[in-house]
Amino acid sequence: MPEDNEYPGRGSSPQVSYSPKHGGRAIEAPVLSFDLPTELEPLRQEPSYQNGDPGGRTLVKQPGLRIVLMALKATGRLREHLASGPISIQAIEGHLRVRLPDESIDLTPGQLLALESGIRHEVEALEDSVFLLTMGRTTYQRVSDLHEPGG
Repeated sequence: MPEDNEYPGRGSSPQVSYSPKHGGRAIEAPVLSFDLPTELEPLRQEPSYQNGDPGGRTLVKQPGLRIVLMALKATGRLREHLASGPISIQAIEGHLRVRLPDESIDLTPGQLLALESGIRHEVEALEDSVFLLTMGRTTYQRVSDLHEPGG
């Protein structure tokens, strides 16, 4: 464990990034902790979510890792797209259907789907749903508002 003021690869002080785009909260730091129900409430209040569009809140944004809390109302969807790095989709609430080129996979709370980069996919909420989208090892060249609405 690092001694006081020592962070591996970061020198004597931790790098903390606060983002005005993300409500002034830290999205990059040596340690981040989240209460997902608390993070979810503002998403459900956004007009875009109320209108059936995807809602997203970036929790972690580091060079090799992004974690986004996503919310979709029933029948809402993330249109078909692909990511430039591997992703995972972890269902937290509701029921999701992920359409892939050769199959569809349903996800319910507690289930996780991992996809390699470049796999076309579409996510549909069969009921009001919440999931964690994790993106790793990517250049973020093809990360769009589909993956990070509003941020």
